[in-house]
Amino acid sequence: MSTSDLQNLYQQVILDHAKEKHGYGLRPDAAGSSHQLNPTCGDEVTLNVHPSAEGGVASISWEGHGCSISTASASLLSDIVHDVSREELADAVAAFRELMQSKGTIDGDEELLGDAVALAGVSKYVTRIKCAMLPWVALEDALATSAA
Repeated sequence: MSTSDLQNLYQQVILDHAKEKHGYGLRPDAAGSSHQLNPTCGDEVTLNVHPSAEGGVASISWEGHGCSISTASASLLSDIVHDVSREELADAVAAFRELMQSKGTIDGDEELLGDAVALAGVSKYVTRIKCAMLPWVALEDALATSAA
């Protein structure tokens, strides 16, 4: 697959997730919650963490508004948060942060990030990184403030 084909595929993944928002709609059974705002562009997200019986995270739910990058990022994040440990989530957040700070020099770990690697190109645009990071920061905050 050529580089332009891959970029087109990634753009389509982002557009699809911005339109069909996975995990959208806050559910009440949250162990932790966080509201984050990107004052630069007005993107907002509220994210709830839903616990699993084993002490990890069963899923997330979220609501928010903003650009297609921030909403796609939240949707992509919700796809990888299914019955995972807090440690696995911390690893995923760290890997995503590294991807966003890479300025396009790394592709991202698909094992950890799933289709969220489609956001790799965002790292080339400093003003857009906060848009992509917003739900991931909300997840970190919700985990930090959630019931243990």
